[in-house]
Amino acid sequence: MELRRPTIVDREAILDMMAEFEKSQSAHNGGFWDTENFVYEEWLETNMQKEMGINLPENRVPSIQFVSFDDVGRALGFLNLRLRLNEGLLNYAGHIGYSIRPSERGKGYAKETFRQGLQVAKEKNIKKALVTCSVNNPASRAVILANGGLLEDVRDGVERYWIEVANE
Repeated sequence: MELRRPTIVDREAILDMMAEFEKSQSAHNGGFWDTENFVYEEWLETNMQKEMGINLPENRVPSIQFVSFDDVGRALGFLNLRLRLNEGLLNYAGHIGYSIRPSERGKGYAKETFRQGLQVAKEKNIKKALVTCSVNNPASRAVILANGGLLEDVRDGVERYWIEVANE
């Protein structure tokens, strides 16, 4: 499994995954798109701008959009790494948002996607990563705990975990 920035050649694989998320009406944390007027090439451009901190909407921070792929190029999931925290991220979302397409859940991809995301966080000099999940999401909790998450507290139904990235 490989976690990397999406490119133009990944268009069909990613559109297929997005369609699966939409069809199942599943949350796609770590992957953001406008379903009404989606244009893949514009999404790639927006991702690049977000990473560089250009044209960020108010209350947004620079972030890197990743997609995980299996060994035959099938898109498995999203991971979004926020390069710093603002108040909203500190309270409810954290540094990393991620999700695995519904048909590929329960196969260990989330744990590996998350692990690779933490490696990038380390490369970006994030010493401690904040990650969150709903109190009603035991699968996400298990992924966070498997990657070293230490529960700090629960705020409005959101569990907040810190992971020492420098020691990874």
